[in-house]
Amino acid sequence: MTYADRYPLLHKPAHWSWGSHDVRFGTELPPDELVTNVHAICFAGDDIVLCRDHRDFWLLPGGTRERGEPVDACLRRELLEEAGATPTGPIRWIGAHYATSRDPLPYKEWQPHPHKAWLWCAVDVVLDAQPTNPADGEQILEVRACPLPEALELAATDGVHIPELIALAVELHRG
Repeated sequence: MTYADRYPLLHKPAHWSWGSHDVRFGTELPPDELVTNVHAICFAGDDIVLCRDHRDFWLLPGGTRERGEPVDACLRRELLEEAGATPTGPIRWIGAHYATSRDPLPYKEWQPHPHKAWLWCAVDVVLDAQPTNPADGEQILEVRACPLPEALELAATDGVHIPELIALAVELHRG
């Protein structure tokens, strides 16, 4: 049985209206030049780290790469900004959402357009700071390390596919 069979909502092609993107998920990793965003399923012990934003959505931490920023550096910056988290182990890249934008221009002028990718990883972290909440990012109101059942329920507020993404990360990261 394939990942697509076991995680159908995650692999179902979708349209993300918030960004006017047609997306599909795959476990093959994108070339670096397509990666515009980096996000993580963070493990704090056996718990999953989620961030509640000003819209009352529970998010997995991550965000947009800066011009010329290496993927690893983007991930570390975003974890600190959104979750106050520091990686404590190796980063395991688990897949990407491949997107085609319907917008006439890229989100940032240096980003690839219209094709791009959001890279997903799994990583062990320690929550050792408060989110820095930069003015141009999501405004995080709460960071919580949740047992897996709670994390799956809360994460669905950010999309029906997110619980399956977390389940895939648990499978790949924890074995």
